[in-house]
Amino acid sequence: MNILAIHGGQPIRTTFLPYGKQAVDEGDIQAVVHVLQGDYLTTGPNINDFETYVASRVGARYAVAFSNGTAALHGACYAAGISHGDEVITSPMTFAASANCVLYLGGTPVFCDINEMDGNIDSSLIEHCITPRTKAIIPVDFTGNPVNLDVIMPLARKYNLIVIEDAAHALGATYKGAHIGSIADMTMFSFHPVKHITTGEGGMITTNSEDFRDKLIQFRTHGITRDASKLVRNHGPWYYEMQQLGYNYRITDIQAALGSSQLRKLDSFIQRRREIVQVYNREFSRIDTILTRQSVNISEASWHLYIIQLNLEALTVGRREIFEALLAENIGVNVHYLPVHMHPYYESLGYQRGICPVSEAFYERIITLPLFPAMTEQDVLDVIRAVTKVLAFYTK
Repeated sequence: MNILAIHGGQPIRTTFLPYGKQAVDEGDIQAVVHVLQGDYLTTGPNINDFETYVASRVGARYAVAFSNGTAALHGACYAAGISHGDEVITSPMTFAASANCVLYLGGTPVFCDINEMDGNIDSSLIEHCITPRTKAIIPVDFTGNPVNLDVIMPLARKYNLIVIEDAAHALGATYKGAHIGSIADMTMFSFHPVKHITTGEGGMITTNSEDFRDKLIQFRTHGITRDASKLVRNHGPWYYEMQQLGYNYRITDIQAALGSSQLRKLDSFIQRRREIVQVYNREFSRIDTILTRQSVNISEASWHLYIIQLNLEALTVGRREIFEALLAENIGVNVHYLPVHMHPYYESLGYQRGICPVSEAFYERIITLPLFPAMTEQDVLDVIRAVTKVLAFYTK
């Protein structure tokens, strides 16, 4: 049966509205052009400038840039000393990279279930997941809403664990007034085009530890150092040594220049996201078939994603039909995320459905709606009208 026919002919929009999109202006373009006309395309001064800018912005002593967020997480796990036999606790409600970075080093991800109100790891369950093999915790700031760091950080200190905060969604967020990026032992930010700012692809680790900073820098450059104070031997001023098995995870000056230009607009980007969220929350709180997320602090979250939970018991169809109907209205919906332990690869490793029941039920009823700074008032209205229209049609 034709979905458009069901809903009365013409879709709400004539053009497709994506769920996320970068906002690049002429200043960003000129920043990149300036690098292209200069002497350094990579390993030049723009990288250090970008790192310094990010560190200052989030209140951390150091920042180390990587080619992407996954590489940054890999580097953080390396700096934390994750190796064969180690366990790392993380959330299943995340992109696979949050757990894959542990596997890369021979460790074992341990999935701790979530709080269904905000999608973040349930901090009350973390201690039950700790064993003598636990080395670290990777909490995920789901949708840009910070995790309960008041519980997680003291717990980590109690058991001598390292906290690597996956803040891919949370650049610009704060936790009780403190900037995300300044609290955990290491914090990862992502600069993918749908995130708060973009470098095309890119990632960053912020930390207050000089030791972690040094390990991260060496890891992203093949495990090589030129630091004379760290050399085993020194053949002369040209000399360098590969001392660890590292990777080529360097970011370019082109990307770094774009990132620095974008970072200057972060506050306005986040303000616009919060404005849209306030409108969404107001309008969707009136729809009985949407379960609102009351525990999210709008003023501290940085709102990478806006997710609604469907009250499936009040609908005549499942989530898939609602999803497809919204696509037919030219609304670019998505789903974030399939719980990591439910991916076939993780199932092949022995992870089974049922180990995180809240995450699994949460996944079945969520839909991600468009949210990005360049959305117009009409775009926001179109999303609200489409959701209202589709859910009204399928309400029992």
